[in-house]
Amino acid sequence: MTGAVLESLRSECPIPPRLSPYADGVQEWLAADLLPTVGLPLDAAGARRLAGAGFARYAGRLYPDATEPDLRVLTALFTWFFLVDDACDGPGRLDPGQIQALRDGAVKLLVDGPRHRHTGLAGPLRRLLVRSWRVPRRRMPARWRQRFADAVAHHLAGTWREAANKTAGRAPGVAEYVELRRATSAAYVSFPLVEFVTGRPLPDAVYHHPLLREIADTGNDLLSWYNDLASLERDRATSGGHNLVLAVAGERGVPTDAAVVLVADRWRASMRRFVELRATVPSFGPGLDEAVTDLLDGVANAVRGTIDWTMESARYPVTP
Repeated sequence: MTGAVLESLRSECPIPPRLSPYADGVQEWLAADLLPTVGLPLDAAGARRLAGAGFARYAGRLYPDATEPDLRVLTALFTWFFLVDDACDGPGRLDPGQIQALRDGAVKLLVDGPRHRHTGLAGPLRRLLVRSWRVPRRRMPARWRQRFADAVAHHLAGTWREAANKTAGRAPGVAEYVELRRATSAAYVSFPLVEFVTGRPLPDAVYHHPLLREIADTGNDLLSWYNDLASLERDRATSGGHNLVLAVAGERGVPTDAAVVLVADRWRASMRRFVELRATVPSFGPGLDEAVTDLLDGVANAVRGTIDWTMESARYPVTP
């Protein structure tokens, strides 16, 4: 049932799909050149898993206009976040205290630079983040770097809260879960990277404008809920209730199949809201409107890119 719902939602999505022409070449670079140099050499099985996951294709769908060198940077960053996700949510996962230490170490590195050593972030994860952050740190202004670091801190704080819930055996309700999922999705980390690609960082007052934040929140929900539908079968066993379908089923007291329908309907309503909100964005002035449009297109690409990547990636095998 879930597979049919996912295909239906994909067909209804009004955002056109896009993909960088460099994606597949960057995927080969990731496996053959980057990961071995940071201490993550891949055996044959690991190489197959990495190729099947297609992190470069995910980055290439979100940032289809990035240059090839920039797509390498973005893919390296995406890979870091997925490796952290595996460390925090996979077999032998980190406990909440270790996740907190990793968060503190990562944020310190982003803010202070690689010359500072911090406990909680070491080994291949540290080396990969250092390599990934080198170009954005050099190229982007301090206010943008702080904004990105704040988004990373928010994401990893959400990861910590989810881990703490699982340790306590506590399943969140729907409203709590929606807010938590906005953090754990890492969408708020991906949105500032649009400014890295374009080279036009927005002033904080514009980036955090209430209407633009509502559009970003709605886009985050759309990509997160779609992913929850795709990962439902895995999450039944491992998420401790941290999936919108499971949260709706628990709160409404309905079977999972009925909750899938409710979540799909909620997704459709949010997509309609997303389109309506984008149509109401005012002019911020000739010096800013192009950058605002780039950001909003980036949020839309994140929604559609997540849909298409989720359906093609071996990371999320979808049941019919």
